[in-house]
Amino acid sequence: MAQNQSEIRYLTPPTVEVKRKKYCRFKKNKIKYVDYKDPIFLRKFLNEQGKILPRRITGTSLKYQRKVSQAVKRARHIAILPYVADLLK
Repeated sequence: MAQNQSEIRYLTPPTVEVKRKKYCRFKKNKIKYVDYKDPIFLRKFLNEQGKILPRRITGTSLKYQRKVSQAVKRARHIAILPYVADLLK
C-alpha cells in the first residue's frame, strides 16, 4: 500500500547549529581602555566594507560598544583605518 508521505529519510542527518551565548570580550578579559592606535584589534569590529559591526553581532556591551565606535572614528580620522574599503579582511 501507500507509504506514509510525512516520513522523510535523509542520507546524512540534518545539521543543527548550536548557538553560543554572546559575551562581551572586554568584560571577560577585564579591558578598561580601547586603544584607537591598535588597528589590528579594531578590525575585529569592522566588516569587509569597513563599517562598524553592531552589538547584536559582536556581543559587546553598550558601554564598550560606544568606546569601540569612538576609537574606530578616531583611528579613521588619523588615517590608521580606512573610511571605506573593498576587501578589508
